[in-house]
Amino acid sequence: MADASKTTLHARPALERIMRIHQAVLNGERPTATGLARELEVDRRTITRDITFMRDRWELPLEYNPSRGGFVYTGPVDAMPGAVITEGELFSVLIAEKSLQQYRGTVFERQLKRAFDKIADMMPESVTINLDDWGQSVTFRNTGIPKQDIDIFDILARGVTQQRQMEISYRKPRVKKAEKRIVDPHHLACIDGEWYLFAFDHKRRDMRVFKPIRMEEVSMTGETFERRKSFSLEKYLSGAFGVFTGGQLFDVVIRFSPDVADYIREKEWHESQKLKEIKGGEVELRMQLTSLVEIQRWIMGWSGEARVIQPPELVRSVRKAGQLLEKNHKL
Repeated sequence: MADASKTTLHARPALERIMRIHQAVLNGERPTATGLARELEVDRRTITRDITFMRDRWELPLEYNPSRGGFVYTGPVDAMPGAVITEGELFSVLIAEKSLQQYRGTVFERQLKRAFDKIADMMPESVTINLDDWGQSVTFRNTGIPKQDIDIFDILARGVTQQRQMEISYRKPRVKKAEKRIVDPHHLACIDGEWYLFAFDHKRRDMRVFKPIRMEEVSMTGETFERRKSFSLEKYLSGAFGVFTGGQLFDVVIRFSPDVADYIREKEWHESQKLKEIKGGEVELRMQLTSLVEIQRWIMGWSGEARVIQPPELVRSVRKAGQLLEKNHKL
């Protein structure tokens, strides 16, 4: 019966074979090409190519020593070029892995897990950092995580990457019955923890934004499409506070009380923003937006610490929302 560990090694890529050769030589095992080929279950020529790569491309002092009966390093070698990783770099990888928790429940979760497993497998054995301690030091926490259907998301991801036309059964907010749409999926984006599909809607004859969470059914039509060169996500969202856009440009001015002014100063809320300090500790935020839908909701979240100066449409909508909130509270 074949050794299980050898079966696993047989499936490993070239870098993992090279890692094994490096460790064997570094540990003084004096490996031979024949012995390594038998251990890794590849032919001798493959090992010879690996050794040539290590010697010629990475300039490692790797030579066969007849008197010692195997390969040795003829000079000092601390670590392999390309496999060296610092503590700071490893910590950065951990931060990235932690931050990717927002992709949980999507098709990317499986792919990202495989990618990070491969990175871990390729780490040199000389790395002795305690990742458990690091893992207890950094946390990313999200609230209101969408309950995404992973099967639907999987189909959407394939549709976007393979440029395949799709039929979706989509339900709008406050509408019970879903509507069939034929779309050309151009882009998937995660914005503020929410996933959105940017697609050309054949019924509307224009680009539209869809939330995957509201899709009841998704299927391929069998047709492919050419990406519209005129579409750019950056350009499409340039005047949006989130994802909603419109045809009119609004000069938005909001004034914040001293109690929350520091929070406003600490972030860039929009690419067009301009901050102005007001006497008494207030701060004024100016932006140019093409939609007022999301900015109204954002203002209401500041619980009276934000006051709209302009435009008049936003002043009225925030006032109306506040009156409705007060009325419901009294009920």
